[in-house]
Amino acid sequence: MADIKLIEEITNAFGPSGFEEEVCKVIKKYTEGFDVTNDAMYNVYMKRKDFSGKKPVIMLDAHTDECGMMVQSIRENGLLNFLNLGGIHITNLPAHSVIVRNSAGEKIKGIITSKPVHFLKQKERESCDMDIEDLAIDVGASSREEVMEVYGIHVGDPVVPNVTFDYDEKGKICYGKAFDNRLGCTCIIETMKELLHDTDLNVDVVGSFAAQEEVGERGAIVTSQIIKPDLAIVFEGSPADDFYYSVGMAQGALKKGVQIRHRDVSYISNTAFIELAHKIGDKYGIKYQDTVRRGGGTNAGVISLESKAVPVLVLGVPSRYVHTHHNFCAMEDIDAAIRMAAEVIRALDEETVNKIMRKDIFA
Repeated sequence: MADIKLIEEITNAFGPSGFEEEVCKVIKKYTEGFDVTNDAMYNVYMKRKDFSGKKPVIMLDAHTDECGMMVQSIRENGLLNFLNLGGIHITNLPAHSVIVRNSAGEKIKGIITSKPVHFLKQKERESCDMDIEDLAIDVGASSREEVMEVYGIHVGDPVVPNVTFDYDEKGKICYGKAFDNRLGCTCIIETMKELLHDTDLNVDVVGSFAAQEEVGERGAIVTSQIIKPDLAIVFEGSPADDFYYSVGMAQGALKKGVQIRHRDVSYISNTAFIELAHKIGDKYGIKYQDTVRRGGGTNAGVISLESKAVPVLVLGVPSRYVHTHHNFCAMEDIDAAIRMAAEVIRALDEETVNKIMRKDIFA
């Protein structure tokens, strides 16, 4: 089973897009025995110490950033105007608690404003129509001067949901924030550890923790240029749909296994890679669910376009209510994603790699 303490620390970590350094430190803590480096963008690279560079390179990708906010301006009355970092729907924001981190590293609790029902006009009670300019963050201050001088908050400071991880042992359910995509980061670390003592792999494996995915897959543009992978596995904390669609229609259900993504708006899958994942799942009894997504995207979109084109397998851990404050996921789905990735990598040989890379198309 995946390390609960790792999941707790990495999901609790403060890390909206552009401010992922706390997540990087958690990754470093749990990757002892590997060569771990970072770049100026807070992308993190994880390699085995016996990395040869002489075999085909498979890149394990996940993004470190979470959806958050940034202080845009400070009102005279002490409320903070903010902008979203990533795709947060405005209806999910009012009355939620947040953490603002100032330049000194201090974390200040705040509440996103909402007008009490006592002050609502009838028209307002009947409508959910609002703009982000209608909302603000209240840290308990009463003036702009108090915000800056007492709390040390200034324009440009980052903000994340104020949520603490919990685990329900009875149901084997994780609760917390940032499951998109700290679950993917967990999967990279656990997969690399699972393979640590495999000395007969036919590929070199690199863990790649990319920053700034939620604002345009920016980190993966850099990491894919640095690593230059031949193949890639992208881990995602994918939005669960089991409460929105009927059985048979749902493709991201809790406790139904790892999600194998065939298509989204960023990427169309490599059929040979999908076929291999299916064979591995069937052979080892790893539960999986196929999905064709109408919306959304992952780092696969930019990784697949690097250099000579990179075949990518996207493995998702279904997570309820991603891009909101609070998420649920099932531990068994995390474990299924880790085992699927490890067994796929173990199954890679020259013939399989060539098939996935379509080198045999004219044979």
